[in-house]
Amino acid sequence: MTEEEFKAATKDCLFPVHAMGYNWLQSNEDSARIVSRRIKNLILDYQRSGFACEKVIISSHSMGGLLARALIHPEMGNINDKILGIVHGVMPALGAPAAYRRMRCGFEEGKMGMNPAPKFLGNFGSEVTAVLGNAPGGLQLLPNCAYGNGWLEIRRNGLLVDQFPKNGDPYEEISCLRNRWFGLLREEWLNPAGSQSAGIARTMKLLREARKFHLDLADTFHEQSYAHYGADAARPSWDRIVWNLNDTNVDAAWTDYRITNDSRQGKLVLAGKTSKGVPVDGISAELGPSQGAGDQTVPLRSSDRQLLSNRFKAIFRQTGYEHQASFSNDDALHSTMFSIIKIAATMKWGSLA
Repeated sequence: MTEEEFKAATKDCLFPVHAMGYNWLQSNEDSARIVSRRIKNLILDYQRSGFACEKVIISSHSMGGLLARALIHPEMGNINDKILGIVHGVMPALGAPAAYRRMRCGFEEGKMGMNPAPKFLGNFGSEVTAVLGNAPGGLQLLPNCAYGNGWLEIRRNGLLVDQFPKNGDPYEEISCLRNRWFGLLREEWLNPAGSQSAGIARTMKLLREARKFHLDLADTFHEQSYAHYGADAARPSWDRIVWNLNDTNVDAAWTDYRITNDSRQGKLVLAGKTSKGVPVDGISAELGPSQGAGDQTVPLRSSDRQLLSNRFKAIFRQTGYEHQASFSNDDALHSTMFSIIKIAATMKWGSLA
């Protein structure tokens, strides 16, 4: 960007910044309807104060990218005409297997267990499931159909036994799967308060609503979209989930094993019968370490949906930052500012014509 471009884009303009908070637990579709009203009212407030305000530029972080796309969807926020452009930061465009991992094992503690965040975000899978299993927005962070097949692996002593989903539907094949030790939901964790309105039936309904949301949003991108995200091989990001069965007695009947002990942090003890009906017990299953480039939460496999869509004006694949702290990184800030100025340069002022 040249100095002349910068000056032309910003001449006689003010760029006030407004934070649009939202309840991340509710559906992004519902949040889009609320935030769209705020944006329309914000524009009107500036116009009433004598400013030539016609559009806004959206800068988003993580789930906020899904909300930003919902803002322009005609059946959700329906304010595409009020948005000049969108900058997506570290958006889980296709969801993230880390959501599965956290619902089964809790939040990662980081190096040497020094990260205090899991102590209040959810140190155990039961704590995270009690929240996300009842949160439409949280469930929308799970991998969607477009993420592809095979991201949940079952291995025996390191050798691949099976992969899910097989038919491109992680909602039915993993998330809504019942009575399978490797499925997303531990049903007894969903309703610790004993509420009459919570439980497996409600969560499965929310999961199917998340599926519809993902399908509705699949090809929705603003015509002036920019993005930056982590593509860092040094920050493994749960590209896939691996359960490893550590027992030579495991045979084809492994899908029917039941959990007899769960550490709630990724270590299981299973029991069942072999395919010949012989009882087996004490089978150890452990969730493997994170792998795949990204930002420690969103894998490149999800982020690159933006690149492969061919719908973006510019995309910055970056290294050097962790997901939550991405906007503390200079490269993320620089790419955001570049994108904002490029978007601003396209404004045609109807009110000043």
